[in-house]
Amino acid sequence: MTRTKKTDRTGTKTRGGRLAVIGALGLATAALGLTSVTLAAGPASAKGSVEITAPRTAQVGKTITVKANGGDDSAGYLHQLCIEENGFGEGWHQETCSAAAKGEAHVTAQGTSARSGTLRFRAVLYGLTSAHDQHPVRLHSSDVAVSVR
Repeated sequence: MTRTKKTDRTGTKTRGGRLAVIGALGLATAALGLTSVTLAAGPASAKGSVEITAPRTAQVGKTITVKANGGDDSAGYLHQLCIEENGFGEGWHQETCSAAAKGEAHVTAQGTSARSGTLRFRAVLYGLTSAHDQHPVRLHSSDVAVSVR
């Protein structure tokens, strides 16, 4: 972390912290005869994504197939992917969920709509500490809209 502080009444600021550490490591490597030291530029962050596939429009009474894939490289987590639906004033509710997986999670939901309107589907990726975790952590989500005519 780089810190700034005032050094005098004129308002000039000096940067400490990281610069001092880099300078000290440079002197240490020169004294030991080492050729290079690599420092991390910033904090590492987990990368993940959720992809959902659904038709843009569907006919009343016809089968709607929604597929989702997702994963995250956060260590120590199992992942569970759920497809949720919102439509016709009912609010969001889960349609189906995948089994807990260590890597990529995949799930497919199929259903039909009895009336026309707008259905919204989203895929939500949860992080779990065990297969029976009671408090999953929401990692990523994706939105898709499907119009039923």
